[in-house]
Amino acid sequence: MAVVRALGRRGMDVIAGDTSRASPAFASRYVTAKTVYPQPEEHGPAAVAAIVDAALAHGVDLVIPVGETLVILLSAARESFPASVRLAVADAHALAVARDKQATVELAARLGVPAPRTSIVETAADAVRAAEAFEWPVVLKPQRSRAVRGEAGEGGVDAFGVQYAASPSELARRMDALEGRCAVLLQEYCAGEGHGVGLLLDRGRPVLGFQYRRLREVPYTGGPSSFRESVPLDAYLFDHSVRLLAALDWTGPAMVEWKVGARGPMLMEINGRLWGSLALAVKAGVDLPGGLVDLYLDRADARAVTPDAAYRAGVRARDLGLELTWIAAALLRKTDYPFLLPPSRREALAAAFRLLDPRDGFDLFCRDDPLPGLLDVARLGAHGPKRLLATLRPRSGPRARADRPPPAPGAESDLDVGEQRP
Repeated sequence: MAVVRALGRRGMDVIAGDTSRASPAFASRYVTAKTVYPQPEEHGPAAVAAIVDAALAHGVDLVIPVGETLVILLSAARESFPASVRLAVADAHALAVARDKQATVELAARLGVPAPRTSIVETAADAVRAAEAFEWPVVLKPQRSRAVRGEAGEGGVDAFGVQYAASPSELARRMDALEGRCAVLLQEYCAGEGHGVGLLLDRGRPVLGFQYRRLREVPYTGGPSSFRESVPLDAYLFDHSVRLLAALDWTGPAMVEWKVGARGPMLMEINGRLWGSLALAVKAGVDLPGGLVDLYLDRADARAVTPDAAYRAGVRARDLGLELTWIAAALLRKTDYPFLLPPSRREALAAAFRLLDPRDGFDLFCRDDPLPGLLDVARLGAHGPKRLLATLRPRSGPRARADRPPPAPGAESDLDVGEQRP
C-alpha cells in the first residue's frame, strides 16, 4: 500500500498485483489496474509467469516486488522479462550475500562492522559443542530465512524462523528439527532496542536514508514490528549500513537491522528489499517509492538527490492486525521462552487504549484513500480470531511456508521471519 499510494500521488499509473482478489491494495483509489497471481510460496513458476504476462499486457516500465519470496523468484527469472521492463531488485550476487546470513557476518567482519559472535553449525552435536564458547541463552538463526525447493521454486518455498535455547538439551532439541534442512548460525544473545536503517542506493551510493525504532514486535521475542517510530539518522548506524551495501555495489532498496544495547550497536541482518513498515517512512516524509522509480527509470533528478535526513522524527504508525495480536499475547502472558519475560498486562492495556490516540497512525488508514483501511478492518473481523489463535499456538520449530497460517493479502514482514528482541 505504501508503494501504491506514493506512486499514485505522483500521478503514475500503478498496476497492483497480489495473490487474492480481497487484497486491500485493490481498493485503493490510486490503482489503475489489478492482477492476481498464484501463491509464490507454493507455485513459484506460475506466479512468475503471471507477473511477466501482466507486465507485458499493461506495458509496465518497472516491476517492484515487495515480499522476500517474490524478490528471490523474480531475481532468478530476470531473463523472463523483456528489456523494456525493469526489475527493482539488486543484482544476483549482492542479493545472495544479503540473503546468506553467514556471508553477511563474514562481510561485516572484513569491514569492521560490529556483529554478534557467531558459529555456523549443521547438526545438534555441532551446536552443543559450539555453545560451550557462548553464554546462555543462545540464538539459532537459519543461514537463510527462505529456501527454494526444486528448480525455479516448483517445489515450494520453506520459511525458517529465529529460535532461542537456554540449555544444551533445549539447543539439541531445536537443532534436531533443522538437521538436513538448513545450516544454522549459532549466535550470542544481544539485548537492546531494534533499529532499522532503510536505504535506497545507486551502485553503493546512498540516495535516500531513513531510520526507525521498533516499539513492539510480534511475537515479542522478535518479528515484524506492530508499532514503530521514526528517529533521526544515527551517523554511526548510517555509516556502517552504507559501508556494508557499498561493498556489494548495491543498487535498489535495502534495510539494515541493528540491535542497540549496552554493548553498543550490533548488526542483525540485511533485508535486501522494501520492508514491511515502509508506510512509516513515507508518512515521515521520505518518498522512497518515488525515488526508486526515478533511480530505475534513469530520471534526471535521481542522480542529484543526497541522503535525506530532513524527515520528521517522532512519527509513529502501527499494523493494526499485528498490534491486536501483540495485545492478546501480552494479556495471555504467553511465552515459548521462559527466560524471556513477556510484556505485562498493564503494557497490553496501555497499548489497547493507545489505539484511540489520534497522534499515532496506521499503515493502511489515510484520509485521502480510506477504503483499503476499512476493508482491512472487515478482514480482521472475519478472519482475525482464527489468525490470532494460529499466531498464539505453540510452535515446535520452523515449518514450510505452505504449512503456516495464510498471511493477510499483501502482508509482508519487515524482518525475515524472526529476529532478536530487546
